[in-house]
Amino acid sequence: MSTVTVREYKDFDLNFGIHPITKDIAKKTGANAVVQALRSIILMNHYEKPFHPEIGSNVRKLLFEPVDPVTANILAAEIKIAIANFEPRATVENVFVVENLNRDGFDVTVEFFINNTARPLVVSFFLERLR
Repeated sequence: MSTVTVREYKDFDLNFGIHPITKDIAKKTGANAVVQALRSIILMNHYEKPFHPEIGSNVRKLLFEPVDPVTANILAAEIKIAIANFEPRATVENVFVVENLNRDGFDVTVEFFINNTARPLVVSFFLERLR
């Protein structure tokens, strides 16, 4: 008889919130930890992580391109590549990027599976240039 071990993913909260009881840094667990890691990888530039220049994507650089369908398609491809290369806990199903001319940015929706789970997760966020 074989047993299946379910792995729980844990990471510290990047907002550095304080746990109300232990007064330690709060942590993210399960799907929240993976979602936080996805956002970090998507928004990280190459050469931004010390000693690992390969980790990151060109997403922030692309935000200075015109807000049009061509840039949206390139952003979707970059997001898929970044997640596939640097987040082994997630498998991307779809990435939808739609230009939002009113807000001068892109609406992004990522559909993915956490490995060894049957339920897909959907994360939506808005990308805009900051300068």
